Amino acid sequence: MRDDQRVIALDEVLVVDVESTCWEGTPPPGEVSEIIEIGICPVAVASGVRGERRSVLVRPSRSSVSPFCTELTTLTSAQVAGGVSFAEACALLRKEFRSDRRVWASYGDYDRKMFERQCADFGVRYPFGPRHVNVKTLFALVHALPREVGMAEAVRLAGQRLDGTHHRGHDDAYNIAGLLTTLLKR
Repeated sequence: MRDDQRVIALDEVLVVDVESTCWEGTPPPGEVSEIIEIGICPVAVASGVRGERRSVLVRPSRSSVSPFCTELTTLTSAQVAGGVSFAEACALLRKEFRSDRRVWASYGDYDRKMFERQCADFGVRYPFGPRHVNVKTLFALVHALPREVGMAEAVRLAGQRLDGTHHRGHDDAYNIAGLLTTLLKR
């Protein structure tokens, strides 16, 4: 059975937010942006209840955590050095969250594109199924906005408050899951 023919469970949406190495300006020679944290928060579709948020730290292999990146995400080189490899993180998503058999969602296309690129670069099996929901676009459409807005602005427009630290994967996934639950209830 091909991947796109596999049965996708619709009881839960797996909300994912990644943080990646970044720099103020161009990356240093030989370095490329890569995932250093995968934030996860499942949402039960029927009840709209958010599950527990989870953070998977990923050890970078082609870049380092810059001071700018630490300032933005609070993640340090030492923290991510203790993380798992990208391949191990993808395997964990499939095993613990059944990510390859669930609809998954992120805020925008950045997260999806980062996974696609990094999986291709490392020869790692893509951890998700074929169904992806772009909450950023969905939020703008449902609210008849003239343009897509950032996640923090969407949280404000939805009458919610940011929970946790903005630009930490597990906290952002939890906040995105909160936005998704309000959209599912509409």
